[in-house]
Amino acid sequence: MEKLIAPSILAADFANLQRDIEMVNESDADWFHIDIMDGVFVPNISFGMPVLEAINRHAGKVIDVHLMIVDPDRYIKTFAELGADILTVHYEACTHLHRTLQAIKAEGMRAGVAINPHTNVALLEDVINDIDLVCIMSVNPGFGGQSFIENTYKKTRQLKEIILDNNAATQIEIDGGVTDKNAKQLVEAGADVLVAGSFVFKSATPKETVKELKEIANS
Repeated sequence: MEKLIAPSILAADFANLQRDIEMVNESDADWFHIDIMDGVFVPNISFGMPVLEAINRHAGKVIDVHLMIVDPDRYIKTFAELGADILTVHYEACTHLHRTLQAIKAEGMRAGVAINPHTNVALLEDVINDIDLVCIMSVNPGFGGQSFIENTYKKTRQLKEIILDNNAATQIEIDGGVTDKNAKQLVEAGADVLVAGSFVFKSATPKETVKELKEIANS
């Protein structure tokens, strides 16, 4: 199955957001990865609903929304209305994860679960068949441009084993510190989707960078 690239809009130039969205549209990228932060679950605030709505007006690809917020259940319907194709909630923010996943699917979106670097992937085994996408945080959530956490390879392999053991169709997404230096190793460990922020948007030639990353991931 083809490996996917999802540029993280958090690293885009907010003063030229439409330009950067068009760049992603024209590139070999597969998804738009959009981080929603509330300043409570993570020590940072990012986009709100109006910005997501504006992005959705111009985006021509899958909208992959990553909620780094407390009480995500309150906003599931809203994000569906704003055009999210995939809605990912944090394991650590959901008291009733199974119910949350069902609510996301009931709104016609694919359901994702993100886990922080300290969270054991084994905690997802009981609901793995209800999860369309697991987002493994390979940095601490909240800020872009952080260094990649090496333990991510091991977690990815462990999660892949759980998915195979349960005959699940769950995709594995890696978010944080992804570059051309670790993309191949992540795919070999079991990753299906690579989120790249600073590596793409800080590049002198972002479209070329996406193309190279896609080629590495699928080589």
